[in-house]
Amino acid sequence: MTTPLFRLVRWLVLPLTVLLFLQWPLRDAVQAGSREANDLAQILFALYAACAITAASRAHQHLAAHGSRRFHPGSPAAAWALAVCLVPWAGWLLWSASPAVWQSALALERFPDSNNPGYFLIKIAAWLMAALVLIDALAALATTRRAS
Repeated sequence: MTTPLFRLVRWLVLPLTVLLFLQWPLRDAVQAGSREANDLAQILFALYAACAITAASRAHQHLAAHGSRRFHPGSPAAAWALAVCLVPWAGWLLWSASPAVWQSALALERFPDSNNPGYFLIKIAAWLMAALVLIDALAALATTRRAS
């Protein structure tokens, strides 16, 4: 089950691939623009990864240790395991990172090496990843409780 957000974000992989491919020709042949391409690629990757982790989990396509196979996706045991493992982590990350993310966003923090704008988007993406993981874990738990 994919949401509109995940359907939209999956297309970020195409410009990300192009930007990563263009870095070498821009640096070697054009001798300009490679840092900008790298910075933009980092932003796209951060946003893509933030959503892809939860999307893969929702689609039951994520990498998992062999031992986790005993939990059938969508089962109450899987929902509880997800909640026990991820809710404290995501909650802590949201709580502890919020001041830094907020300060970075307010200052429109720039990349340290190139001074290009947009570094704050990477911090927002980390916060978004934790929020999506938390929402997904709580939604799985709520769905299981309603089904029982």
